[in-house]
Amino acid sequence: MPKGCKTYYEQEVERIFAHAQLAQKPYLQLRRSKQFMQTNYPKKISITQIAEAAFLSSSHYIRMFKQVYGITPRQYLRDLRISKAKQLLQDGSSATRACFEVGYESLTMFSTAFKRATGVSPKKYQKMNLRNLE
Repeated sequence: MPKGCKTYYEQEVERIFAHAQLAQKPYLQLRRSKQFMQTNYPKKISITQIAEAAFLSSSHYIRMFKQVYGITPRQYLRDLRISKAKQLLQDGSSATRACFEVGYESLTMFSTAFKRATGVSPKKYQKMNLRNLE
């Protein structure tokens, strides 16, 4: 690759650094917190626990996360859970099973969050997107 050519990923990282005006350490702390959420999304986790994974106070962490990613950590966790639930529903899991596997404690809360995020209920989403398992 010619000197000076950067991958899309490298350009995006530089754009985020420039836009957020963060030093490398805080950015790495935010990435650590995202990894924590990706690993622990099925469990009941609090913002305090996520902020602790980044070695930051909760209020500072939430502010930094939103500045860099444009959404709050809670929204990111919800979107992550909904994305995983979509995969489970497409693979034929029941809405109840998907609900508990992605970390929701109540089917009602899950259904409400799912409908807000996708515009349809989990059952309707599954009917529209069920993968052929044959």
